[in-house]
Amino acid sequence: MSVRQVHPWDTSPTEAAAIQLRLGDRVIAEDALGSVRSVAGIDVGFEDGGKVARAAVVVLGFPGLEVLEQILARRASSFPYIPGLLSFREIPAVLDAFERLHFNPDLILCDGQGLAHPRRFGLACHLGVLTDLPTIGVAKTRLVGTHTEPGLARGDWAPLWDAGSVIGAVLRTRSQVKPLFVSIGHRIGLNTAIGYVLACSPRFRLPETTRRAHRLASG
Repeated sequence: MSVRQVHPWDTSPTEAAAIQLRLGDRVIAEDALGSVRSVAGIDVGFEDGGKVARAAVVVLGFPGLEVLEQILARRASSFPYIPGLLSFREIPAVLDAFERLHFNPDLILCDGQGLAHPRRFGLACHLGVLTDLPTIGVAKTRLVGTHTEPGLARGDWAPLWDAGSVIGAVLRTRSQVKPLFVSIGHRIGLNTAIGYVLACSPRFRLPETTRRAHRLASG
């Protein structure tokens, strides 16, 4: 997989935030993806008191969601835990895992934010810009924005607003279960992203991509 090396990872939190602002203009916020036959999920855990990142990437066939490949990579991590800057702590190990994949996924579902981020450049945007692959942010909690409560049925959603713009969707993936916070990462529009998140969540609240990557990262 080709990865754009557009900035250093060994940087300060202030410079990291500036990098996010600079790269935000590279996000393609509309559908620019071809046929999707495989979807990838990523999750990152930590070992040794947070000093080592353990990144899991699982590639599933689509729409069947059967496992095609899974990779676990470890990398030393020195960037501190700071909400809004998690990509600088997690993505280097994720890229190590991606470089070992034999399958190049058509779409990546990230366990984190995309556009629904204070600088409109969450982990899903960052990974999408660096790999030039379509990405979606699927978060369990809200980082920024306001919304009304969506309906209680699977597939119901409400827009997530911030500063007068829709930055994501509050999506119910299971009836009468807490919703997820979906936002575009790169090369996909919001309505298309919602459709893929639902398609990847046939039985549980979390997409199968996230569930399987989390299981691998936690093992």
